[in-house]
Amino acid sequence: MNPPRQDPTPDRWSATCQGRRQVLERAAFGCFRLMTYGILLGAAIIVGKIFWEGSRALLIAEWPLINFEFLTGAPETLHVFAHRGEQFALSESAYQDFLRSRGLTSVDVPTDAYPYSAGGIFPAIMGTLFLTVGSMAIALILGISAAIYLSEFARAGRFIRLIRLSIANLAGVPSIVFGLFGLGMFVLFLGWGQSLIAGCFTLGFMVLPVVITVSEEALRSVPWSYREAGMALGATRWQMVRSHVLPYALPGILTSSILGVARVAGETAPILFTAAYAIRDRLPWEVAAPGDFLTQGVMALPYHIYIVASKLPHNEHTARMQYGTAFVFLCIVGGVALISVVLRQRYRAPRPPEA
Repeated sequence: MNPPRQDPTPDRWSATCQGRRQVLERAAFGCFRLMTYGILLGAAIIVGKIFWEGSRALLIAEWPLINFEFLTGAPETLHVFAHRGEQFALSESAYQDFLRSRGLTSVDVPTDAYPYSAGGIFPAIMGTLFLTVGSMAIALILGISAAIYLSEFARAGRFIRLIRLSIANLAGVPSIVFGLFGLGMFVLFLGWGQSLIAGCFTLGFMVLPVVITVSEEALRSVPWSYREAGMALGATRWQMVRSHVLPYALPGILTSSILGVARVAGETAPILFTAAYAIRDRLPWEVAAPGDFLTQGVMALPYHIYIVASKLPHNEHTARMQYGTAFVFLCIVGGVALISVVLRQRYRAPRPPEA
């Protein structure tokens, strides 16, 4: 007797559904791939535009091929005018020399003035470096100390969990809130005024939650056997942490510094309230005594980019300063981040603890 024939419909239905699912998955993956490539392409176009236009402001055809005047000069007003059939675009100092050499006044030669569009950006470069180095020093000292306490010395409990929850919440606070905090705490309450030290503490506190979180995770990733080996040799708790835990956690801690530098160097809102000036052609130690330069305000590249991009019309006369400032700013941030990456690679594989 022949066996009963089985209905192939369920198998065909399953195969059809499986094929449809595969088609949908491929379509979804294709959309994700296109969106990813589209985002990367858009970012590449924007960065390429900045580098192309910015390099025209920074690079010149004559030796030494770099426009050091743009890197070492102070910002000035650009005067665009026509005189006896010739077109001129001169900085404030060159414009005054032009008037004196011909015995003219500004009434005789009216101009179209563009503030901050001539000269250089040296005060903004130095102000950015001062703010970045000062804030990262504050954040790393306080952040690593707090991470060591939470990871190695604090006893687990409700209070410690509350502290960790507060740190996680602070990491998501917008930068404008930290700017208002710095304005109320350091500028007004402590009486520091709009100064370099107020900006450093504001930026340091802004990046502090990220430094604490990443540093604590780096410390916790060190195997517990290293701690036991140190304690077994008679080392104190602090000696064990210093000689057996910190060297192995250093690459992760440097990762937190990379994240911190990238955020600190690019923030505008906190320094707008605490440290930055739209125009300040002299450096802090040139205004006051060397010991009082921390109490002086500074220019900064992010705020300068905001000013020249939003307050000035975009034309052939202002594009040099706009794109040139953005180009130099990207180079500085990339250079600092590259140094942090090199240090992280160097300390990635530390030697085992000595007996």
